[in-house]
Amino acid sequence: MCGIIGYIGKGNVKDILVEGLKRLEYRGYDSSGIAVINRGRITCTKAVGNISKLEEKISGKKMPGNVGIAHTRWATHGSPILKNAHPHMDIRNRIAVVHNGIIENFQYLRNKLTKKGVRFRSDTDTEVLAHLISQNFKGNLSEAVRNSLKQVEGTYGIAVICSDTPNEIVAAKKGSPLIVAVGKDEMFVTSDLSATLRHTKKIIPLEDNEMAIIRPDNYEIKDIENVPVLKKIEEVSWNIDMIEKGGYRHFMLKEIHEQPESITNSMRGRIDEALSSSRLGGLLVFGNKLKKVEKIIISACGTSWHAGLIGEYMIEDLARIPVEVEYASEFRYRNPILNEKTLIIAVSQSGETADTLAAMREAKIKNSIIMGICNVVGSSIARESDGGIYLHAGPEIGVASTKAFTSQVTVLLLLALHFGRMNDLSKSKSKEIIDELRTIPSKVETILKEENKIKKLAELYFNKNNFLYLGRGYNFPTALEGALKLKEISYIHAEGYPAAEMKHGPIALIDKDMPVVVIATSDTVYDKIISNIQEIKARNGKVIAVVNKGDTKIKKLADHVISIPKTMEILSPLLTIIPMQLLAYHIALKRGCNVDQPRNLAKSVTVE
Repeated sequence: MCGIIGYIGKGNVKDILVEGLKRLEYRGYDSSGIAVINRGRITCTKAVGNISKLEEKISGKKMPGNVGIAHTRWATHGSPILKNAHPHMDIRNRIAVVHNGIIENFQYLRNKLTKKGVRFRSDTDTEVLAHLISQNFKGNLSEAVRNSLKQVEGTYGIAVICSDTPNEIVAAKKGSPLIVAVGKDEMFVTSDLSATLRHTKKIIPLEDNEMAIIRPDNYEIKDIENVPVLKKIEEVSWNIDMIEKGGYRHFMLKEIHEQPESITNSMRGRIDEALSSSRLGGLLVFGNKLKKVEKIIISACGTSWHAGLIGEYMIEDLARIPVEVEYASEFRYRNPILNEKTLIIAVSQSGETADTLAAMREAKIKNSIIMGICNVVGSSIARESDGGIYLHAGPEIGVASTKAFTSQVTVLLLLALHFGRMNDLSKSKSKEIIDELRTIPSKVETILKEENKIKKLAELYFNKNNFLYLGRGYNFPTALEGALKLKEISYIHAEGYPAAEMKHGPIALIDKDMPVVVIATSDTVYDKIISNIQEIKARNGKVIAVVNKGDTKIKKLADHVISIPKTMEILSPLLTIIPMQLLAYHIALKRGCNVDQPRNLAKSVTVE
């Protein structure tokens, strides 16, 4: 879950690498480092903390040269202290390595190298790579990297430089994202295209077991057996403005406010007016296979898992196909019942989530149909699935996902409509849902205009240590997501529960110091939710209710209400989540937390 950037060309290496690191900081911010080759030597500087600490160290320091690598870290092996920061070097300081992933047999390799007299200077698994490559180096860096990686078990995205071969960077990938970016008389390697977008939109995503040798004006790509691989250069549509804050204080707030646009983009061009259905071009590759599907399993993690739960309700409701939603981290380690009539839907914002990828690959072995839903073009899930749907949400930089969640729910609804129209969903019902879906972006804008009211609520409750979130039906997963947002960025303990389950345990926690956020929109379980609110108030709990505009019953019961526009029950999560995102944001802000870079978290979880 670390960030990698490498550069070779005629530009200012130090400035280009530091700029790239700043755009990668959401991937890790425990420590950072930079290594540059100059006059046959590698100059390496590291710092603990965010990128600004590294900038302070290298400010005013001349770092001439035309090749370098840099890294921002999210710790896995070894605590976030200076000696564990990347890049890592061999004993002779002629080879430097940056790495994202986990070397599972690092202890075995470390013991083996120690017996040969190698002295380790860190607690990391990555340092093993630097020493292995050094021992295998006989003048050809790519051969040394290739022979070293054959001894490695685990995952990696690496970039390597060597002072003896100063006109190249060698990069390799297995289970961790890595992209070659092609500029004019300059080349880049990075774990995320946001780091190089200012310089070029031309990219070559590497596949597992591929290695790239990049030079200022050319590149080679080979597999781990040294066989040349022909790769097509892709051009991305994102631009630099999309990864800037655009006047907002934080990326998270910007991305919350982008949701009217991102929801629109997720459905743009995907409505078939004549059939009153969705038109999803990424599903054409499946042919008639989808008509034979008897069971669907949605595999995801975190926020994507919550979106998957809503997708389960939608698909079962509209298409009458049984759906299971599995945590990918659990799914991959059990023996699920799968066959060629099972559809696996892998949902991930980044398209690189390690557990989701592994679950997808396990299902592929068992001949299931694989569909990917992700946001990043050229990501591993996009490339390895049989077909799928892009979110088109635009880049999401804030670690706590917001607009990707609503885009995932939108896309899953379109998929539910697709399956529904293939089965018994009537044209009139489908048209009704589509017509209402078109109103959602403007209704989100209406909620966003109430931000100041939500901010005032945050000022009342920011010092609480526990929150409970309750919802029923379609809004039970929304309650889970609201609780997750709060705990992610404010470090307040928060739990999401089905409202009816409150009596089976959580009600014991309720007192005057327990705020309870209740999603209480006017739907089929409205009266039941009122009963739940009365139970909370009977125990002196504080109720923050999300209600539809014009509601008078709950206003009399709750301590505070957040009013949102009314919509169809199946679409309600797209609206009810917005105030919960804003509440979490403003509570975290009031508590002085780092909203975009919450402690211990990183944006793309590319390790187990």
